[in-house]
Amino acid sequence: MNRLIILLASLLFVTPVLAASTAAPEDLKDLYFGEALYYAYQEDWFEAIARLDSELWQYRGLDEPELDSLYSHVGQAEFSVGDFELAYRMHYRAGRAITAVIEGNVEDAVRNEAIFRLARIYFQKDQPENAQLAVHRIRGVVPVKIRDDLAFLRAHIALANGRNAEAVRILKELQSEKSLEGFSSYNLGIALLRNANEQDGRKALDRTGQLVSALPATLAIKDKSNLVLGYKLLEEQKHEGAKLVLDRVRLNGPFSNRALLGSGWADASAGNFERALVPWSILAEREVTDPAVQEALLALPFAYGKLNVHGRAALLYGSALAAFGGEIDKLSASIKSIREGNFLRALVREELKQDANWVVKLRELPETPETYYLLDLMASHDFQESFKNYFDLEELLKKLSAWQGALDAYEDLIQYRRAYYQPLLPEIDREFRRLDSQMRLRLEQRERIEQRLQSMLVAPRPDYLATAGERICSEELTSLEQKLNAGGSKVAPEVNDRIKRLRGVLAWNIATEYDQRFTDAHLHLRALNQEVDLLNQQYTAFVRTRQAATQSYEGYDETIRQQRQLIQAAREETQMLMARQGSMLEIMAVNELSKRRDRLDEYQVKARFALADSYDRASKTQLQKGVEQ
Repeated sequence: MNRLIILLASLLFVTPVLAASTAAPEDLKDLYFGEALYYAYQEDWFEAIARLDSELWQYRGLDEPELDSLYSHVGQAEFSVGDFELAYRMHYRAGRAITAVIEGNVEDAVRNEAIFRLARIYFQKDQPENAQLAVHRIRGVVPVKIRDDLAFLRAHIALANGRNAEAVRILKELQSEKSLEGFSSYNLGIALLRNANEQDGRKALDRTGQLVSALPATLAIKDKSNLVLGYKLLEEQKHEGAKLVLDRVRLNGPFSNRALLGSGWADASAGNFERALVPWSILAEREVTDPAVQEALLALPFAYGKLNVHGRAALLYGSALAAFGGEIDKLSASIKSIREGNFLRALVREELKQDANWVVKLRELPETPETYYLLDLMASHDFQESFKNYFDLEELLKKLSAWQGALDAYEDLIQYRRAYYQPLLPEIDREFRRLDSQMRLRLEQRERIEQRLQSMLVAPRPDYLATAGERICSEELTSLEQKLNAGGSKVAPEVNDRIKRLRGVLAWNIATEYDQRFTDAHLHLRALNQEVDLLNQQYTAFVRTRQAATQSYEGYDETIRQQRQLIQAAREETQMLMARQGSMLEIMAVNELSKRRDRLDEYQVKARFALADSYDRASKTQLQKGVEQ
């Protein structure tokens, strides 16, 4: 019985898996926020964080943020960045982002949801005291969507802080919640046992072990409850009760091997070795790498020995020795393979990343360690966190290499732009300077016209508004007078009269049409202003285009050089950290396999002694039968 797996040593809360809780808004107005959510739903947290961080950074630098498309989603975006960072295990930054929301001017429901997430971060970081302080800050309205999860988290925190009675009270109130079916009753049983309420604790575990459900998670927690309760009863020498409970565990579930082993020990402890043969025989046919199966390989011939079937026992001990020897060779080869780096190379293979059962698939690859021995290790929190860190470092190294290539592409693009624009710009600049001088001249003329019209409002000057034809006629009359008077001869009076008459007609027309002409001049000036505005817009557009053309290939060299240095430094640091993390994973795997190999060595020694003893007993039995005959 001293080899029994005492499951009560791991009486930690079992919880449903929680993913990042950010949901897409019903009316998405910011496409960049939507892009970040897209990557988050693919569980590509690095890309989601990078894009959302950039979007929030640009938003915070705006003079009028209310005009930006992110404005209507900024609260959810602040929450989301904390969610994504939490999912990416950036607990410090996630806590900082969520704390900023808590301390802001927000509604109770928003603040309470942020506090809930912050408390969950603290609990996941194994800081139950800080988690307790956080949930104490919750006041007012609690969003319906987190109400049950918040209560369940309170029970977690209470139990972690040794407040078992409080955990019991909270969990009792959650027993009717369908979303927590199985989890709430299992954890209630654990809390009651810790609160020294043995009878009620067993009842809660027993109730969980008899749930009827088709949900995989509920069925798993149901098996877990039966396993925990069965081994507890087994430890207390209540063999019949333990047998009854352990037999409720599914034969195809994740806890079936340990349940079959415990069921056999329950029968054997009660002296029913024939009944113990049934579960142990089933178990002995299963994957030999499982510790429960290995123990069954020794327990099965032990039971036959107790039934005085020593020949059968000897054969089974021989089979167990062969199996243990084969497994020891595999473990030794696996340890060698891990030290050669095959384990780390297999962990980061792309085809495995798309498969939820990647740990099992890993065993099917060539030159891969005996990973069935590592299943428990790989399922542990420490290994998972270490592996995720290694995987993230490996992904980051790929991204840094891609960014390095992107810088090379930028440099090529800049060279192409320079080669295109540099030959064109000198001729464009010359033509622009010519047009610019003409434009300045015309603008000066327009300014003089406007000033003259303004002065005519105070001092009318009809002669300023004479038409071109009238000015030509006036100049021709003046030229005619000069010619007539040039010879010194006397001009006929009728000629002078006709010239004066013509001048009078010109003056009359100008004077009588002055108001209309003055009005038309203002209208034409307004039309000219519109043309001038259009000309200014075109001028500004050209200047900006000219600047953009130049800036598209100038001023980037230093920035690219600095970025290249930062990327190179990050690559070197990432490679160093990746080597350290990989070494840690290899040490963990080697230690686990070495521990399994040492256990098999012990089993092998016991099997040899038991084999010799069984042969002796079988020989004596055979000799006794011969004497009797």
